Amino acid sequence: MSAMAKITLLFVVFVDLIGQGLVFPILNTLIMDPSTGFLPAGTSTGMRHFNYGLVIGIFFLSWFLGVVYVSKVSDAIGRKNALLICLGGALSGYALTLVALYVNSLWLLILGRAITGFTAGNQPIAQAAMIDGSTDEADRDRNMGFIVTGVSFGLVGGPIIGGFLSDPDLLGDLASLKLPFYASFLLVLIAIGLVITFFHDIRTERTPFVFRPRDITDSLWKVTKHPLVMQIMPVYALFMIANVTFYVFVDNYLTSAFGYGVLGGSIAMLVIGVALATSSTFLVKPAQARFSKQKIVGVSLATMAICGLAFVLIPVAYLTFVPIFFFYFLFGVSYPTMLGIFSSSVSEADQGWVMGVTTAVFCLAGGIMSLAGGELMSFDIRSPYYIVVVTAALGLLLLVTTWGAPAMRQLTARPEAS
Repeated sequence: MSAMAKITLLFVVFVDLIGQGLVFPILNTLIMDPSTGFLPAGTSTGMRHFNYGLVIGIFFLSWFLGVVYVSKVSDAIGRKNALLICLGGALSGYALTLVALYVNSLWLLILGRAITGFTAGNQPIAQAAMIDGSTDEADRDRNMGFIVTGVSFGLVGGPIIGGFLSDPDLLGDLASLKLPFYASFLLVLIAIGLVITFFHDIRTERTPFVFRPRDITDSLWKVTKHPLVMQIMPVYALFMIANVTFYVFVDNYLTSAFGYGVLGGSIAMLVIGVALATSSTFLVKPAQARFSKQKIVGVSLATMAICGLAFVLIPVAYLTFVPIFFFYFLFGVSYPTMLGIFSSSVSEADQGWVMGVTTAVFCLAGGIMSLAGGELMSFDIRSPYYIVVVTAALGLLLLVTTWGAPAMRQLTARPEAS
């Protein structure tokens, strides 16, 4: 795979993730701040929390529904065409979101996020494309680290774009909550141009695409036919529930607890992005060379539990960025490690499927926890973070008790020891 093809895939993932790092702080301000006028002035704080969780939850659930078919489509029509379909969906979603902001329509906003979510399959396709172009296991794990780097820079770029373009103190009268969405629209157009020009499919085998509604459940049920995937999945599911719950409610919690707005929420997203970018870019290979993959994931789960608790116990606003940083600094190493474990557990023919399933589980966790967490925050704003602590601790317990079989030890061993 050429250097420009890899850069193109990283840019596609970067653009995909900008939509989260940029959108979450803006949606939080748009829905939670009565002065924006997006929701009726008399809307209660509890209902605002619910609506925030609803908008985010619909995005993740739509992503969950779409990723099953998008991954399958990528095996049938090629990675390149599938990437272009996803990017076209992102354009449509951003356009509807802009209309929703002009007319103050919650339902149009939800529809725009649903369309964006349904076609947000770029990351698993890019992961599968990177695997297609990998020469060996070490190259594959390094390429998975590159994907997380693209994710990280997206999470960094989103807050910078969102914070700068929406802050009147920085941009004057040109600033608005709409301007970042115009910038994202333009970046998606650039990504489409890069894919058309520089990316070419390496995997030439094609599997005929047949649409079946049951594919949504069949894709997940197929996990039961792969014993190693079945053994990895419970730990991964708890790992992802802890991650996505922490991430989705960072801005909401900081606004509710300390009065942060778009800029404060964007700084939190920036801290997440910097932590991820640093560790996923520079530490994945050194960590895997020195420690077993099981130990890397275990240390990350323990850190998640500690940081989730510290985040809601710290009474000083700016000090909350410390647990945010360490939570995602360790996550940046453990997430590509988990992807590598999944990849090693299946054959070449199932790489697209397994990457799709990992994303589907992430999306399902995001949808459920966004809807549940939005409701729980109306009672206690710390509730989502208690869930983070419990699920991370359970994940660690499961890892210790279920990953001891010889096949799992071999799968998660250091390269020299395998």
